[in-house]
Amino acid sequence: MKKQFLLLLLLVSSFGIAQSLNDYKTVIVPLKYEFLKSENQYRMATLSKFNLNKVGFDVYYSNQVVPNEINRCAVLNYDIVKDSGFLTTKLYLTFKDCYGKIVYQSEIGLSREKDFQQAYNEALNKAFESVYALEYQYNGGVNAAVEQKVEKVEKAKEVVSATVTAPVQTIVNPVIDSNEQLFAQPLAGGNFQLIDSKPSVIMKIYKTSDANSFLAQKGNQQGVLVKKDNQWFFEYFQNDQLVSEKINVKF
Repeated sequence: MKKQFLLLLLLVSSFGIAQSLNDYKTVIVPLKYEFLKSENQYRMATLSKFNLNKVGFDVYYSNQVVPNEINRCAVLNYDIVKDSGFLTTKLYLTFKDCYGKIVYQSEIGLSREKDFQQAYNEALNKAFESVYALEYQYNGGVNAAVEQKVEKVEKAKEVVSATVTAPVQTIVNPVIDSNEQLFAQPLAGGNFQLIDSKPSVIMKIYKTSDANSFLAQKGNQQGVLVKKDNQWFFEYFQNDQLVSEKINVKF
């Protein structure tokens, strides 16, 4: 069974969908950035919103409420990062998805101006030049990409089924109490199995390139275990709806 699941993971990973800015319509812009001392200093938040609106995005400041009908994973989180430079100001932009993965990173915008206001504004506008060069066009959103990925996962399951000669036993999905402490027991290759106090194996998780994200299997449910706000969540699709279960796990 384990070999079959690993084969399925291999097939699914080969069907991965590359995200782009075109998959998103909404962007969240913070008012304060790590390299600045106050909110909207040097008008960085204002200029960011102006440029993003000009590109074609719907933009909300981080202190604004995003409408409930907008799925949180259909929103990009924008940031400005300052790069080191001698007698120059270097800035670049990042756009991250709901799991903290960078969807797009701009080219570095450079300014040699000595005045901070002019230097930051010029560097920001130059960083945006690479964003404009993408010729952004909204393609309908991440929902369409998810549907395409689900279809490819189903095809991958068919491939796995065709390679298995012995019958596969159906596993009943364990019910997880979000208050129950689970313990991560190391497996080979940096993977883990989550066990309860009995002990019983509740879930198996498989490492990815992101330390805050694992491929996960709970019974016959497959999804991801992701860390958000220092808390772990098991997320999977059920009846075309995203389900998120809080998991209390100790590594």
